[in-house]
Amino acid sequence: MKKIALFLFIVGMAFTGISQETYTLSDESAVTIDGTSTIHDWTVTANTISGSLKAEGELPKEILFEVEVDGIKSERGAAMDKKMHEALKKEEHPKVTFTLTEAKDSKLVGALTIAGKEQTVEVPSKIEVVDGAIKITGEKSIILQDYDVEPPTAMFGQIIVGDEVTVKFDLVFSKS
Repeated sequence: MKKIALFLFIVGMAFTGISQETYTLSDESAVTIDGTSTIHDWTVTANTISGSLKAEGELPKEILFEVEVDGIKSERGAAMDKKMHEALKKEEHPKVTFTLTEAKDSKLVGALTIAGKEQTVEVPSKIEVVDGAIKITGEKSIILQDYDVEPPTAMFGQIIVGDEVTVKFDLVFSKS
């Protein structure tokens, strides 16, 4: 009887492993962050992103997504980038991460870690399969101080970045 139970367990585990597909983040993916300041609105681009996804059918079961803080760049130049990297505590916490805990009702629920502080978030998302790849698009507003990030300032406090930013993402995961 024990041998039959062990056999069924092994067969069940094999089928569970087979039913999950593994995907890797494609170069087609893009992440931008929009914000405001006392002078102008701004947008920065996350140039160094990586991630993996495991899915059963079209539904993600596991996602690990990372953004290198050093790869977040603005069109306004090195001075803005330096202030942004300092605010995000780049030296102590070089990555922003999202780890999926649940996919439900066109929302991804997971742990978002920014500047070393983790929060559980629900991210409205559209998930679709396009040419065998899983495409996830959406946007999420984030309050910087929720992550102990002090909004950067410039020109002796004359320019102050707004506390709310909007992260927009267009992620394409291709089969590994």
